[in-house]
Amino acid sequence: MKALVYHGPGQKALETRPKPQIEAPGDAIVKLVKTTICGTDLHILKGDVATCAPGRILGHEGVGIIDSVGAGVTAFRPGDRVLISCISSCGKCDYCRRGLYSHCTTGGWILGNEIDGTQAEYVRTPHADTSLYRVPAGADEEALVMLSDILPTGFECGVLNGKVEPGSTVAIVGAGPIGLAALLTAQFYAPAEIIMVDLDDNRLDVARRFGATHTINSADGKAAEAVKALTGGIGVDTAIEAVGIPATFLLCEDIVAPGGVIANVGVHGVKVDLHLERLWAHNITITTRLVDTVTTPMLLKTVQSKKLDPLQLITHRFTLDQIIDAYDTFSRAADTKALKVIISA
Repeated sequence: MKALVYHGPGQKALETRPKPQIEAPGDAIVKLVKTTICGTDLHILKGDVATCAPGRILGHEGVGIIDSVGAGVTAFRPGDRVLISCISSCGKCDYCRRGLYSHCTTGGWILGNEIDGTQAEYVRTPHADTSLYRVPAGADEEALVMLSDILPTGFECGVLNGKVEPGSTVAIVGAGPIGLAALLTAQFYAPAEIIMVDLDDNRLDVARRFGATHTINSADGKAAEAVKALTGGIGVDTAIEAVGIPATFLLCEDIVAPGGVIANVGVHGVKVDLHLERLWAHNITITTRLVDTVTTPMLLKTVQSKKLDPLQLITHRFTLDQIIDAYDTFSRAADTKALKVIISA
């Protein structure tokens, strides 16, 4: 089969690999129909994710068709169309019983990280009964790919961890796909203001179309002052960090109001300074989280009922043969105006 393989920082190639086989009773082999590229894949290529070793097939998102199942799989059978969660969960360990699927002792974020992932014609998915979701009849499969990762990530790590409430003020630092997913799902809770901060005017234009009340281009280094000006000098109740670099986390420290929350979503590859000399008395909360995908069933219902439209996030389409071009397009978003790219396997 064809697969996109990571060969160390900055190195990747489309190669021919053996089709995966069932290795455990709970496994399913899924033939990919649609997949995508995540910002986390770019972090892997930067060398930010030490758990991903050279030789790994990348990707942790997708929709496909069950090809075969292990003897222990009871919820699915060959031919079923399924959504693949970015998080594999056994449903039985202590972490899973607490809803912390991302820390499952035999799963978690392993696809495209510790085991081969979805940027291929086929993928082996462990714990299939509790890590796959049946695709509803008539559902748009491209839209559902957004439910593999970015929508639950933006919602759980940003909106829920950030304690967004009706009438609150929210700043989302980073208007990439994850930041925009946080923007879309923050509106479930009717905050009074959602301020989007980014360097890219195109993405800020998109954010306004998606419901941001204010947008700030941070290229001049004065984003904190601009946010304070919009909030009467106080700052925001929730600052969502959706990039994963020191500058954006430091900006969140500068704009969070007393009693507020900094909700980190971004994948950080280097250390970030925490200015407790300023923040120690401000009653702020800092949250971190790897998505657990506990909200995927709810989000699936909101998409099916047309309350949420993930198709807005898709800007480019490629075939698996064109995945190197897809990576180039996705990684140069400022030039290509890319948000999410869909890859047909």
